[in-house]
Order: sequence, then C-alpha cells, then structure tokens
Amino acid sequence: MSLGPAELDVDLGPAARVAGAEARAWLEEHAEAGRGFDGGRGIAPRGPWVDLLREHRWLCLGWPEEVGGRGLSGLEAAAVDAEFARAGVTRPTLGMGESLVGPAIIVHGTDEQKRRLLPRILGGEDRYCQGFSEPEAGSDLANVQTRGVVDGDELVITGQKVWTSWYWGATMCFALVRTDPRAPKHEGISYVLVPLERDEEGQPTNGIELRPLRQIGGEAHFAETFFDGARAPLANVIGGLGNGWRVSKTTLGNERGGSAATQHLRFESALRALVAETRRRGRTADPVVRQRLAEAHTTVQLIRYGGLRTLATLVDTGDPGPTASIAKMLWSEHHRRLAELALDVLGADALVTEPGDRYRPNRWQADFFGSRSSTIWGGTAEIQRNIVAERVLGLPRDPSSS
Repeated sequence: MSLGPAELDVDLGPAARVAGAEARAWLEEHAEAGRGFDGGRGIAPRGPWVDLLREHRWLCLGWPEEVGGRGLSGLEAAAVDAEFARAGVTRPTLGMGESLVGPAIIVHGTDEQKRRLLPRILGGEDRYCQGFSEPEAGSDLANVQTRGVVDGDELVITGQKVWTSWYWGATMCFALVRTDPRAPKHEGISYVLVPLERDEEGQPTNGIELRPLRQIGGEAHFAETFFDGARAPLANVIGGLGNGWRVSKTTLGNERGGSAATQHLRFESALRALVAETRRRGRTADPVVRQRLAEAHTTVQLIRYGGLRTLATLVDTGDPGPTASIAKMLWSEHHRRLAELALDVLGADALVTEPGDRYRPNRWQADFFGSRSSTIWGGTAEIQRNIVAERVLGLPRDPSSS
C-alpha cells in the first residue's frame, strides 16, 4: 500500500521556478542546520535556525525588500515553501505578526508605522496575538462591543475578547475596538496594536488580563482577554480611526488565503504518518480502512489544487474571494474525518491516554480533539456555506443573517 506525494507536478510559472531554484541551491548548502528544528508549529521568533533564515531573508517572503522581505508573490513563496518541504526542514514563520499584522501595516500603515513596526516583527521583538472575537458576537465579527476612547494621544480600551490565539508569548495584541458607537455597524471600528506589557512573572499589566481556556486535550491554546482601561498610543492605530473594518479585511484575506498553496503539506504529512501507523498495526488489508485512506489521499490532492486556485485568485485580485470559503470547508472537514479514521485504526487503544500522572493524549488523540474546532474557528462551516451559496451559487441571502 503506497500513498506518496502526487505524481503530477504543477508549474507555477517562470518567476516561481527562479525563486524555487534559488531556495533549492541555498538549502543544499544550509539545510543541515535546520534538522531537528522545532518551533512550535513552525512559529519561533529566535534561535540559530531562525536567525540564519533571517540573515539570508528567508522570513517574511512576501514583505517588500526595503523592510527585510523578498517581495515574492504568493506563487513564488509557494515554490520556496515546496523546496523547504522537499529538503525536509521547516521554514518557520514569525506567527501572526508576519502573516496577519505585517500585511495590514504594509497596505494601510503610514510610512512612519512601516519604519517603526515592521522591523520589530522581523527582528522578533514584537510577537502578536489576536483580539478580534468577542463572547456575544459569535461569527459576526463586526458586532464589536469593546470600546476605545481617545484620551490625548492614546486610546483607552475597555471590553472583552475571547479565543485569543498565541497569547502566551505575545508582546502585542492586534484588536478591533469600537471608537465611534454612533456610527453604523461596520463603521466606527478601529484596528489598534495594543502593547502587552508583562511583569517579572510574565503576567500582563497595562490594564489587561489573560485567562487561559483549558481545552479537552489538556492544553490552553486560547485565552479570554479583558481590557480594563488598557492604553495604546494613537500612533498604533492602523488605517486611521474608524477605518478598522477595511484593515481587518486585509488581515482576514491573508488568514484565509495566505497559506493556500501550502495548506495541503501538513495533511500530506499526517496521512503518511497514519499509513505507517496502519501498517504497524496490521490493518492495511482491511478494505474499509484502505478505502478511507484512499479517500483521504484524494482529498489532500483536492486541497492542494484548490489551494492553488485560491492563491491564484489572491495574486490576481488581492482578495481570495469565495474560493477561500470552499477551501476552508474542504480542509477543515477533511481534518475531522482523518482524525476519526486515526482513532478507528487505533481501536481500543484510542480509549486510554499515555501512562503517567499527567493527562497526556497521544498525537492521534490530540489531533482528534483539536479537529473538532477546525470547522468553527476562522469562520464556521455554516458561515462558509452561506458565503458559497450567496457569492458562488447566487442563491438568495439567508434572511436570518440579515
């Protein structure tokens, strides 16, 4: 039984071939330095491998050259990432600062903001967590209730956020706050970068409290964030007061479309690991298991080519459009099915955790637990289906969403 990478390669064009060839040549000389790198899902601001990549400008590939990037298009960056994957080493990112905040600053920031803020992300001084979702807003991101009141040259922020990702090592929070409560729903919102000052024990100060949300897998990947008179300089408002919704669309577009061409790689790796586990347990002769593995392989390739379509749309128009919603549905639902298959392969072993005093799910159990949220975060599957129905199929708008 063999489920390797797809035989058909994709030509991303001459510019992408040049970028890929440059990365391949560099990796032939330097890849050994990246063996064994573990940056926590590929996200790490510092370390020998990260510093080497920073020195040779293999971080923030899409950023302009004048701020330390390479100015690569999405297709060129996809070709570079493919070479890193082929070499068996991780090309780490600088988290949300690189992928979400940086693009918003590049598109909407002033020259002063670009000079001041982008080098701090690239250098690892500023590490961002996200302050978008709110307890009463659900998937309605524009229903922002957290308030920002101008006080001199600062914003004073009061309110609550939830599902704050990557909070534990963050020094900054990019947040949507309502600075004009009299304006229409999608107006009067500002996009502000809030300092997360911390005391000697690592706890936030500056009128901010983070309460970790413990998940079923035992980890706390998210937190509730409480702003009680937190202060941020007006110089940290991106796009100007009241223009936050427009800025947030740039961030969300990068969140949904930025990794489109490489999204399949982690699922391809997980599938290979599951095939190996299936062999180890002697389950490869089971026709149902074989059929489900083959279906998973097919879906990974659909994610791959659908991601390329999303990326092409993003490169062409600057907006991933409704194809990003199709991609989100496809990969998130695949993630759940693959995790369920993994537990079926484990059989009775799926019911017990690793021995020891601490609750420690194995990799398959942890992936199963995590997969349950895949169809919720980043826009629920129901919201994605509404987008596809209305913007792709041209069906009437759902009255309940008006």
